[in-house]
Amino acid sequence: MNSPRTSVPAACAAAFTVVAWASAFVAIRSAGDAYHPGALALGRLLTGAAMLGIICVIRREGWPPQAAWPGIAVSGVLWFGFYMVALNWGEQQVDAGTAALVVNIGPLLIALLSARLLGDGLPRRLLAGMAVSFAGAVVVGLSMSGGGGSSLLGVVLCLLAAVAYAGGVVAQKPALGHGSALQVTAFGCLIGAVGCLPFAGQLVSDAADAPLSATLDMVYLGVVPTALAFTTWAYALARTTAGRMGATTYAVPALVVLMSWLFLDEVPGALTLAGGALCLAGVAVSRSKPRRAPAPEPSPEGERALRQEENTP
Repeated sequence: MNSPRTSVPAACAAAFTVVAWASAFVAIRSAGDAYHPGALALGRLLTGAAMLGIICVIRREGWPPQAAWPGIAVSGVLWFGFYMVALNWGEQQVDAGTAALVVNIGPLLIALLSARLLGDGLPRRLLAGMAVSFAGAVVVGLSMSGGGGSSLLGVVLCLLAAVAYAGGVVAQKPALGHGSALQVTAFGCLIGAVGCLPFAGQLVSDAADAPLSATLDMVYLGVVPTALAFTTWAYALARTTAGRMGATTYAVPALVVLMSWLFLDEVPGALTLAGGALCLAGVAVSRSKPRRAPAPEPSPEGERALRQEENTP
């Protein structure tokens, strides 16, 4: 069990990750109009890898231990690479509500896979909180789906993105037992970027025609939601279970609604706000700890027996 000194920084790291990932959805909407899915993923990963490389040099981080490489490789291919391309592509095929609904299967898969493969438990509070949050994600998704269009390809792509996300997180968890959060994140991001290199020509072509605002959004995606937020995620993941960290990401839909309201002037309806509140309530439940029952007070007979024992030579 984590001590209070370690749990507070981990909670702050998780909170930063959730806020940064929520902001990514806002940036993707802008950059996605000028960049193809694969090009946007590659540009984001190259920026993130460059940023993480600079930090590694400053901090003099060496190569990860050999035991960490399997988890780094799997998470790099599945989460940093495949997930980002599939999600970018899927969001162009379906409306935002459907995408949010399907992708939010990911935390449920994380909990199930971590219980099966990592031996993590499934506490009742975690399951109850995830059920409440998923219900909130459904409400948000339905409220955002009006007037949108969906395709079978888009739904399949979002589903594959959710599976890749879950697989990447579960693979990353053991790697953090051998390498630092910065090492695991930096080399995972680099592997993802290498996997997306076939989109290099498309990235060059899109960048030549894209407005400066879209390119800046892509750079932002690489620096904050990728380089910084994936590192703080890994830091927090190393100090808790994969299931609890996955449940934390259910706060993202609620924050996306708030940020869209503030920065895109997209006024949410009552149903959307209700769904966001459910998401946050579920996260609070999933991360809460059961209260310890107070120790029973000793009976008068017990107190007399204890005094007799103390006075016995």
